[in-house]
Amino acid sequence: MRLSSALRAALVALTAFAGAALSSAAHADSGFIQLTIYKAGWFIGGSGGTGMLTFRGRSYPLSTGGLDYGLVFGGSKTVLRGRVSNINRPSDVAGVYGAAGAGLALGRGARAIVLTNQKGAVLELTGQQVGLMANADLSGLAITMR
Repeated sequence: MRLSSALRAALVALTAFAGAALSSAAHADSGFIQLTIYKAGWFIGGSGGTGMLTFRGRSYPLSTGGLDYGLVFGGSKTVLRGRVSNINRPSDVAGVYGAAGAGLALGRGARAIVLTNQKGAVLELTGQQVGLMANADLSGLAITMR
C-alpha cells in the first residue's frame, strides 16, 4: 500500500509540474527584432551593434556584442530582421546566443540564422551582409537591453 501511495503522489507532482510547464509555454508570445551587427577579425574576431525589439506594441532598444574564434578574416556589416518567439517579457530576449557557422561575403550576400538563448527565446533572422568576410568559426552573441 505504501508504494502505491508514493507512486500516486509522484504522479500528482509530475502532472502538476507538466501542467505548469505547458501553461508557461502556452502564454509565451512572439515579437519582431531587428539587429545591425558589425563584425571584424583576423583569426579571432569581435562583433558589436544595436537593435530594436518590438513586443506587444512597444519598442525596446538592444545592444549586441560577441566574440568569434576560428577562421575569421575581414569585416562586414549585417542587418538582420525577423521573429523572436517563446518569450513572456521583453527581457527574455537578453542573453547569450551561441552558433557555429561558415560564410563568405564578397560585397553583398544573404544571411539567415536561427539562434536560441538560455531562457528559451528563439530568434529566426534573415537579412543582408555587406563587406569582405570569410569565416568558419564558433561565435557567441550577447544581447542586452539598453
